[in-house]
Amino acid sequence: MGIITVNVLVFLYEVSLDPFSANHFISTYGVIPSQAEPYALVSSMFLHGGWMHLIGNMWFLWIFGDNVEDVLGHGKYLMFYLLCGVLASGLHIVLSLDSRVPMVGASGAIAGVMGAYMAKFPHARIQTLIFIVVFITVMDLPAALILVYWFVIQLFSGVGSLAQSTATTGGTAWFAHVGGFVAGYLLVRILKTRRQYRLRRDLRW
Repeated sequence: MGIITVNVLVFLYEVSLDPFSANHFISTYGVIPSQAEPYALVSSMFLHGGWMHLIGNMWFLWIFGDNVEDVLGHGKYLMFYLLCGVLASGLHIVLSLDSRVPMVGASGAIAGVMGAYMAKFPHARIQTLIFIVVFITVMDLPAALILVYWFVIQLFSGVGSLAQSTATTGGTAWFAHVGGFVAGYLLVRILKTRRQYRLRRDLRW
């Protein structure tokens, strides 16, 4: 909850600024690949581009985060989260060296949390809304199925975006999601985790 609270407070500060100050704030603390500052690798993951961006990210973090935090413990979870975000931004920079558009958002770090969840709770069941033509139903699906599906979408979207120039127009940082997910999956296997942990609750997607 602490990470979610910080994200919300920073965003509330963002929206309190006038347009000029808000743009300057994002340009200063977001990751600009063509001139990336080291501190921005961390600060950028607490900035968001709008209410839906914030709500979507915090929803994913709330769904998967507490279980991964149980696995790692509070302090190690925070370090893990930040490291996933930094590695995710690093991959985005490497693949977008000419971009002058600030990248903001917690998506890379949260993708790392999702990767860790995939590693530790692949058989957990997630209640998922399924759309069948005009009908909506709810099904319990394995976490592994949903997370692999999500990862494949990010990967193919990222590959597709390589053919487009986003140096000045921006767009979704697909490879930050990919990099964060892979980093989280690998790091949680390397880091020493608690001997006993539990799945806190059934998840609703």
